[in-house]
Amino acid sequence: MGNERQAEVEAILAPAVAKVGFDLEGLQVTKAGRRLLVRVLVDKDGGISLDDVAVVSKACSKALDESDSTGGPFADTPYTLEVSSPGVDRPLTEPRHWRRNIGRLVAVHIGEEPVAGRVTAASERGIELEADGVRRSATYAELGPGKVQIELR
Repeated sequence: MGNERQAEVEAILAPAVAKVGFDLEGLQVTKAGRRLLVRVLVDKDGGISLDDVAVVSKACSKALDESDSTGGPFADTPYTLEVSSPGVDRPLTEPRHWRRNIGRLVAVHIGEEPVAGRVTAASERGIELEADGVRRSATYAELGPGKVQIELR
């Protein structure tokens, strides 16, 4: 798949997703036989429900259909649309990712140092972690990509 098609699809879908109140976290356009598979990852504060997936799917379908009437990326190619939320294995790289994981246990590098701790706060500047009973703060520039740790309760 050409990156130009992916960029074209993103230009159509990002505003449609934002309009219904979600963040476009990922987009993948791949060939599946004669069809194209459009995978859309969305998220929002508080997480995603099945109803949310339906709302986003409808908004994305409508945006793609409207673009097709003007010779959009799928005017002559059938496609399948898949909407889901990112899994817990998605790296935390944006301030909103950290904010949505306050209270969770994460593993991250602060500078060169690997740290495991619970996210206690996230602002536009950085995060606070509690690691081994010690509160630590770090700016986003100091952080590597974080990974949520699965906890069995």
